[in-house]
Amino acid sequence: MKIPEKMLKFVSHNRQTPDKKDPGTRRRDFNEIYSKFADEHAVKQASRCSQCGVPFCQNHCPLGNDIPDWLKLVAEGRMREAYDLSSATNNMPEICGRICPQDRLCEGSCVIEQSGHGTVTIGAIEQHITETAWDEGWITPVQPIRERTDSVGIIGAGPAGLAAAEELRRAGVQVTVYDRYDRVGGLLIYGIPNFKLEKQVVMRRAAYLTQSDVQFRLNFKVGRDATFDQLRLDHDAILIATGVYNARKLSWAGEHSSCTIAGLDYLTASNRKGLGDHVRAFEDGSLNAANRNIVVIGGGDTAMDCVRTAIRQGAHSVTCLYRRDRANMPGSMREVTNAEEEGVIFKWLAAPKSILGKNDYIDEVTAVRMELGQPDLSGRRAPVEIPGSEFSIKADMVIEALGFEAEDLPAIFDAPELKVTSRGTLRVDGATLETNLPGVFAAGDIVRGASLVVWAIHDGRAAAASILHQFENRRSPSIAAE
Repeated sequence: MKIPEKMLKFVSHNRQTPDKKDPGTRRRDFNEIYSKFADEHAVKQASRCSQCGVPFCQNHCPLGNDIPDWLKLVAEGRMREAYDLSSATNNMPEICGRICPQDRLCEGSCVIEQSGHGTVTIGAIEQHITETAWDEGWITPVQPIRERTDSVGIIGAGPAGLAAAEELRRAGVQVTVYDRYDRVGGLLIYGIPNFKLEKQVVMRRAAYLTQSDVQFRLNFKVGRDATFDQLRLDHDAILIATGVYNARKLSWAGEHSSCTIAGLDYLTASNRKGLGDHVRAFEDGSLNAANRNIVVIGGGDTAMDCVRTAIRQGAHSVTCLYRRDRANMPGSMREVTNAEEEGVIFKWLAAPKSILGKNDYIDEVTAVRMELGQPDLSGRRAPVEIPGSEFSIKADMVIEALGFEAEDLPAIFDAPELKVTSRGTLRVDGATLETNLPGVFAAGDIVRGASLVVWAIHDGRAAAASILHQFENRRSPSIAAE
């Protein structure tokens, strides 16, 4: 195979990311911190791809995105073709380009990164491709070749549900998405801060799906506005894509243990405020970090979102406690670096023990130093307390960002027959994503546990394919498109 002359430029062109605002500037607002690539920079960076015979970047992308080929098309200036190829496997490439932990996935597996030349900036180029497509008007509402009578109800308007909705509409299926919140997007709209994902990007996708005749029923709670059984009667198939929202909590010592704040509650209040909503808990200071000493517990992406949000709200100090070391943090190293640049103090190998305060007010957190012992069941070295190493951190707001678990959906849906795993996630057939209830499928975090947006999109697409396969086996009738 002859490699195009426009490729293999990683020796002559250094790695370049889009310009990033200086920390002092970005601390003052919630705007995205990276600028967008200009066309010439995107072309130059795409040309660094080595077009290797085994595309590790593609192999380590949950969606199997054809990254080398669309990098080649960008390098050759064939942007429309690059978009067509990128969007063929990803329903939200401009979102994944912004929030995927590329350093742990595609970019972290780049061959030229391993050779010491610096990875191709895959995420930024992916975002550039789709933003160009929006600007040029290449992204138009779905228009199926023919409409079908088949109907699918999707419970959850997060990335898994939205990806499935688009795939089903492309096949002409009638789709209704039910969500308990008042906006489309799930954690994309309420959980992820603007400095990583501006809300107009999510709302643009929601508008696109609405124009594609996906029906949305918001502020809708299964069990209140309709029973689960009723939804099953109303549709030929159901897809449950609710995500997981049950926040994990620590067992604290002391009478102030109930004074902690769940990370998602804190982020939701901030995002709602940014969207122009009246948020009482923010206005009265309960969920506002301004002029306060903030301690965040956790080492994942939610913790990084919390600490960086607190900085922007004008916190007096922001400290992150994590019981393992920096190398073992589950979150993206890029986000940790951004947080450090913005003034967050990290206490590595430190675990919280108790909260001290007076009346209803927190004064400080007592923590203990840790060391890494033998590997635990996850394969990571387990943190072990160092006796006599207690220390205190001044704090008047403590945020727990320890991840999420599944809610009790069988109870919420009044569907005790719906089977779950020992973790409370829905039990599905691994090949089809169908639950134990015929015609009821599940996808995303409610199946795999708290995970990445890119995996939710993957699962939503897979569930849609299984539903369509089931419909085809039923020899479902079709109607001519109006």
